[in-house]
Amino acid sequence: MAKATTTAAPIVLVCGDDDFTVKQRAKKVFDAWCTELGGMDHEVVDGTAMNSSEALQKLGRLNEALNTLPFFGGAKVVWFQNCTFLGEDRTGGSAAVTGALADMAETLKNFRWDGVRLLISSGKPDKRRVFYKTLEKLGTVESFSALSQDDKDWAVKVESEALRLLREAGREIDDAALSDLVSRTGPNLRLMASEVEKLILYTEGRPAIAGVDVAKIVSRQKHARAFALSEALGDRDLPKLLKVLDEELWEIRTGADKKKSEIGLLYGLISKIRTLLLLQELMRLGVLKPARDYNTFKAQLERVPASALPADRRFNPLAGHPFVLFQAMKQAGNYRIEELVEAMGTLLDANRKLVGSDLDEAMVLQQAALDIIGIPRRRDGGGNQTR
Repeated sequence: MAKATTTAAPIVLVCGDDDFTVKQRAKKVFDAWCTELGGMDHEVVDGTAMNSSEALQKLGRLNEALNTLPFFGGAKVVWFQNCTFLGEDRTGGSAAVTGALADMAETLKNFRWDGVRLLISSGKPDKRRVFYKTLEKLGTVESFSALSQDDKDWAVKVESEALRLLREAGREIDDAALSDLVSRTGPNLRLMASEVEKLILYTEGRPAIAGVDVAKIVSRQKHARAFALSEALGDRDLPKLLKVLDEELWEIRTGADKKKSEIGLLYGLISKIRTLLLLQELMRLGVLKPARDYNTFKAQLERVPASALPADRRFNPLAGHPFVLFQAMKQAGNYRIEELVEAMGTLLDANRKLVGSDLDEAMVLQQAALDIIGIPRRRDGGGNQTR
């Protein structure tokens, strides 16, 4: 967690492997300082270095900036921006750079900070180094870690940032479209910001962004493609499921993804049906209620007592990621409970065929999908439903 920055600290280090948040936060600190101190002599020094020689040059420019007084007097802010050699890479670990950083640490210790403030933004630093420890002692360190799928709050953070950017642009987005946007981009704030910018440009002249806009403009990232098969099953979309299944089987047969297998695809479908069953039962019992937005749903999950759920993680919906469960909750109504029970039997039969027969794997999986989803209904000329 990042510490709260106070403008009284003469030095602030904003760092971490979440470069999107680091840059946003550093810009906010810089702008706040410049507004507070006034003046026009604030300076930004680029800290990007490809090798040790460039790193030494950049440190020299930082030293010059700190020791150059404002032309009109008053206070000065120096931003050492995007420093790339505070970590454990080859450049940062070289003897010359390590020594120069140690010398800079001594300079900062003895520096007279009257009217001068230093902001440093960088990637993930090596906390064992003297330079980092000096910054931590003299000022404030804010560290931001990149989001990952293991972070159970990643969807909340991505959703919140997306809403902030959209509101700043004067756009609205409905809950379903927002959920799809988050699902497609995944735990990547930079990517999400880029996709939001595309949506804003695409919907120029319109105040609201709809689900059709997200589906047309925002591409599914790798993490989303990994769940595309089970999502198509949950959506009860046979054409989409068969298309994704064909793509997955092609990757398996060409060796494009050696981690995938036909039995693995089947187990993914089994897991999806099991989750839909469990969620339907929890809603039937009143333990969970349908929710339009992710935060409301997540709050419900947190209130469910552990004693009300199975101890076995395979049958406990809370053992999964809350966002995955939220998506499944919206799909649970696409099937009757009897259909889901029958689907488990269909997938069990498919499992036996994949393991104990010479039948073509693609045919087995395609037939299972057809049996579960069924042929979509359509209306004839008289308005009656036919198959």
